[in-house]
Amino acid sequence: MCSAPIRVKICGITSLEDARAALDAGADMLGFNFYAPSPRAIDPKGCADIVAGLGLLRPDVILVGVFVNHPVGEVADTLEKCRLHLAQLSGDEPAEDLAKLNGRAFKALRPRDAAALDALLRAYPPRGAAPAWLMDAYHPTQYGGTGQAADWSLATRLAVQAPVLLAGGLTPENVGAAVAQARPWGVDVASGVESAPGLKDARKMRLFVSNAREEHQVDG
Repeated sequence: MCSAPIRVKICGITSLEDARAALDAGADMLGFNFYAPSPRAIDPKGCADIVAGLGLLRPDVILVGVFVNHPVGEVADTLEKCRLHLAQLSGDEPAEDLAKLNGRAFKALRPRDAAALDALLRAYPPRGAAPAWLMDAYHPTQYGGTGQAADWSLATRLAVQAPVLLAGGLTPENVGAAVAQARPWGVDVASGVESAPGLKDARKMRLFVSNAREEHQVDG
């Protein structure tokens, strides 16, 4: 048995109903995407309303804002206004932006290959708490949310160094294999548990959480 269960982040939450269903499914983290071009984008007021609506339903849940090349002051302001715990920086932000957020931000990495991963690790040392990074699928022009699978072998390299959150094309059907191979600290899903872009499917969320944790317990 593992000393701690794998963490599950359900990202792209756009409604209070979906947030509650994600928590009912067993999610440990909820992600709110502030990148306007995303089909799962939400504005700060909408996010703040959802967080207020959750109240103390799950006081242990970690609330994460997803940002892409936002000014660091705007990121900090949104974290405070929406009562979010962490910022996920998924764009081309410099390491200085993470430092300015005083430990409340982690970087999403999208390496094309092993050499690119080495370069990213030199630029972005691990955060001093979990998650240290998020590992997403490489795409030359898009900042995540592609539905494409990340390179699990590269994720395995990260996972032995520090707690990594694995994203990129995960679904209820493949999350068990991803956990078995990469051994991440946690897994992150958005499109893989949706009935339509931005609309979560409660059954898929429950199955995703169950399959991730079942594999983690068997192989841990």
